[in-house]
Amino acid sequence: MRVIFSEDHKLRNARTELFGGELVAPFEAPFRAEWILAAVKDAGFTDVSAPADYGLETALKVHDAGFLSFLETAWARWSKEGYRGEAIATAFPVRRTSPRIPTHIEGQLGYYCNAAETAISPGTWEAALSSMRSALTAADIVAGGEKAAFALCRPPGHHAAIDAFGGYCFINNAAVAAQRFLDKGAKKVAILDVDFHHGNGTQDIFYERGDVFFASLHGDPAEAFPHFLGYAEETGKGAGTGATQNYPMPPGTPWSVWGAALDDALARIAGFGAEVIVVSLGVDTFEKDPISFFRLTSPDFLAMGRKIRESGVPVLVCMEGGYGVPEIGLNVANVLRGISG
Repeated sequence: MRVIFSEDHKLRNARTELFGGELVAPFEAPFRAEWILAAVKDAGFTDVSAPADYGLETALKVHDAGFLSFLETAWARWSKEGYRGEAIATAFPVRRTSPRIPTHIEGQLGYYCNAAETAISPGTWEAALSSMRSALTAADIVAGGEKAAFALCRPPGHHAAIDAFGGYCFINNAAVAAQRFLDKGAKKVAILDVDFHHGNGTQDIFYERGDVFFASLHGDPAEAFPHFLGYAEETGKGAGTGATQNYPMPPGTPWSVWGAALDDALARIAGFGAEVIVVSLGVDTFEKDPISFFRLTSPDFLAMGRKIRESGVPVLVCMEGGYGVPEIGLNVANVLRGISG
């Protein structure tokens, strides 16, 4: 299995995250990618290459053009205003407020943000572009006939919505990859999100589309970030009716329950007729993860990969979450081992 990885991920090295009422060192930091890369190489996945150069043509099919333009210019505009800290949203268009987009950077930060813990820092746009390019390069490898590829994306992407960033995510890598498969001739694509946190951005992008089936296994949003999407009754709208399936699960969920949900999701993906599966791989379902409440163990990730392989369709894996413990590398490697057989 080929691994696509960009050293440009290091360009995003934010100093601050809003957590528990304090500004702390971010959970999503460069060391995550380094741990994962070392572990997958140790596991035998040594065919590692940098992504090809892609523009925004595919991203513009899943994201709002104004949003992408905002991301590209946000740090320069913020800095020009003379602010000394990183760019953190402080005002939001909530219920009964105007739908107009402010012109000032402070207002636009809130307009285009869905979670205030995520600061925009120097290099954020460049790192997000490199992450997207990793996903696109891996998608082209799979579209070209390989059974599987791994895009070691950082920053992650599944919380990035049509026109909003947050949850450490700026461009939705899995969504861009799914669109790339469609552009290359696929008729039906599935996104299987196994991150602990619901892929609210991915759901937003495809909720009214019938060409992409979205399944997400995650912590109950009544209890867990991102809180405002991911309930079981959300199953799609319009042309997308029936093409979204959510599996919210409670604190303490073990593999026996989680694995059964995965079986159901894979059966629904097969029934949908997906020609390829894009896996949004978060390993924050691990029992020791600092910001989740599931109880998966390292061997469970190997079983997860095997179940995905048994779908019999090509697989693109895009890296999402998993934080703060060295086992994130082992757990990623176990998923790849299972998928590759």
